[in-house]
Amino acid sequence: MSAASQQSGERNPPPSQKADSRLQAAKQFGADIVAKPDTDVLELVRAVTDGLGADVVIEAVGTPATFELCTTLVRPGGRVANIGVHGKPATLHLEDLWIRNITITTGLVDTYSTPTLLTMLGAGQLDVGHMITHRFGFDDFLQAYEVFADPMHTGALKVLVTRN
Repeated sequence: MSAASQQSGERNPPPSQKADSRLQAAKQFGADIVAKPDTDVLELVRAVTDGLGADVVIEAVGTPATFELCTTLVRPGGRVANIGVHGKPATLHLEDLWIRNITITTGLVDTYSTPTLLTMLGAGQLDVGHMITHRFGFDDFLQAYEVFADPMHTGALKVLVTRN
């Protein structure tokens, strides 16, 4: 939620994504900087934060490499929100993190911020209309799933399926 984090004044790392459509969407939702996976994201974050690091880093991929990268991107006293679904163990480098006072939260998205986000949405502070990129009737559910499963080629962000 780049727009929501901008409202709070937090400095967050740029979204890193393979699909150009998702990078473009990140820009539409308020990201100032976006990065392809081959970008040295650590160097980029250091450059835009004067070496401090990001206030909040969100790990949403669920791989050991992305989790470990997130822990290097966060500033001292910052937060790593781990919402990715991990299928393999990830190393928590306490030898590096203990002195930095990092807060790491895990789990699926909770409802803690839901009232704030709904208030912002109701007040017109969050424009989420561009998130739904594809719409299907229920009879085309399998096609909708295929479109959503291949965002590199379809440009899908969110797919809406409604009853016919």
